[in-house]
Amino acid sequence: MTYDSEEIRRAKEEGWFLQNEKQLIEAARQKRLEAQRALQTAEAEERRRLHWHKCPKCGSDMHTQTIEGVDVEKCSGCEGIFFDRGELESLLLKHDEHRRGFFRRLLGFHKN
Repeated sequence: MTYDSEEIRRAKEEGWFLQNEKQLIEAARQKRLEAQRALQTAEAEERRRLHWHKCPKCGSDMHTQTIEGVDVEKCSGCEGIFFDRGELESLLLKHDEHRRGFFRRLLGFHKN
């Protein structure tokens, strides 16, 4: 029984794909994951750029204000005050007389 050259070629191709299919699938998966990561990173950077120092409530610009030695962000529009992790706790743990002064400044009764 003789095989013609087309059958031999087809058998070699099928053998090669059987041997390398797992590697091809993994390479395609890795390429897809890298593309997704790059897109997510670009989208995250764009979101950060658009929202950097913007009020989460009204979208106005935020500015830094120092209260009792702690830098907090205050909205120039709605005057909301926003704390980073640990800032509120550090202010609340100050002595009572400092705490009263902090809340007076927070409410706008006295300026720094």
